[in-house]
Amino acid sequence: MSLVLQAVAILGAGLVLGAYAALQRSRWTSDGVGYLWFNFIGALMLTIVAVADRLLGFILLEAVWAAVSLASILRRTATVRES
Repeated sequence: MSLVLQAVAILGAGLVLGAYAALQRSRWTSDGVGYLWFNFIGALMLTIVAVADRLLGFILLEAVWAAVSLASILRRTATVRES
């Protein structure tokens, strides 16, 4: 794996783990903007790395993680606009 992909993987994992840590410490909520965006961007970065390395199981895991996070962001955005 190239140095660039390693950096992307570390940053992506850091975003997902940082969001999880903030959630566990009650600094963020599971429907909070920061939590959702960190999960989406982190999972998207990890999906890119998994695709580059042709790791099908991780492609599935991270792509679904990113999709669920994005759907939550869109749902939250729609809810805020309705208010």
